Amino acid sequence: QVQLVESGGGLVQAGGSLRLSCAASGSGFSINVMGWYHQAPGNQRELVAVITNGGSTNYADSVKGRFTISRDNAKNTVYLQMNSLKPEDTAVYYCYAGSSGGRYYSWGRGTQVTVSS
Repeated sequence: QVQLVESGGGLVQAGGSLRLSCAASGSGFSINVMGWYHQAPGNQRELVAVITNGGSTNYADSVKGRFTISRDNAKNTVYLQMNSLKPEDTAVYYCYAGSSGGRYYSWGRGTQVTVSS
């Protein structure tokens, strides 16, 4: 079982910044991919950004140039630096960790990000 604990959400004005962190603990599968998804009310959970343990990244088009994902493999921690935040970024942000190929995975409980206009 892999547990994920997120931190860093909150309320910020449009144009501001937040940094999310997610620490993985426990065992059960070897983590290859870590990342972030978000879910706004009434919407499906969507990819924000992911990073492999080799450093390859993938971003949603809506956040390219504004968000940066990074990872500390030694600490099993992934970060999401969010700059130039927009009201449409408001959502619950969930941390994700998965094995190679996605057969095994875990989700965090989520952290709320609210961007006011």
